[in-house]
This record gives sequence, C-alpha cells and structure tokens, in this order.
Amino acid sequence: MDVIQLKIDKIIKSYIPMTETAFYILLSLTIPRHGYGIIKHVEELTEGRIILGSGTIYGTLKKMQRDEIVTVYADEKRKTIYEISSIGKELMKKEISRLKELHKNALRHEEEFND
Repeated sequence: MDVIQLKIDKIIKSYIPMTETAFYILLSLTIPRHGYGIIKHVEELTEGRIILGSGTIYGTLKKMQRDEIVTVYADEKRKTIYEISSIGKELMKKEISRLKELHKNALRHEEEFND
C-alpha cells in the first residue's frame, strides 16, 4: 500500500462517522467558497435547521486544511477561498456510502417503531 493510500485510510478512520458540521461543510465545497458562502449554503441546504457559527466553521476548516481535506487560497479580492481536495472527495464518497446504508436500513425497519 502506498503512502497516499495510508494517509487517506487514516483520515477516513478519524473522520467517519462525520459530524453534521463537517459533512455539510464538505458538501458545500462542490464549488470553491469563502467561509461566509459556506455558512449561507449550509443554512440554505438545511432550510435554516443548521446555522453555523464562525468559530465552528473556521475551527473545522482549519483542522480539515491541516489534514489536507481542503485546500485554501486567496481570490482576487484577497478573500480566503476553500476547496475540497482529492482526499476530501474520497472521504465524502465513503461517508455518502455509509449514509446510504444507514438510510436503507432505517427505511427497512421504520415500521417496527410505529405502534
């Protein structure tokens, strides 16, 4: 196994299952966005159920940058822009697969909880 795959496996083990915050941040990065853009996109995606605070989002993004899940650069206005990396995409594929399994099993057993 190569070094890159070992790194990806380590990150997957430390992030999955993902927090809702981490999941929605990465889901927002299908296109590059600045922090406020991520906050607004998550609010829109969740119909206002999740409103991320700046401390939460920037703390999570800093950790993700350190783990090479996101890359960071400045745009022409010198705003910090975040973009999902190839490692981040692999992480999201694994998490989406896990969530699909969870959803499938929840639907299969949902009736057992209705009295």
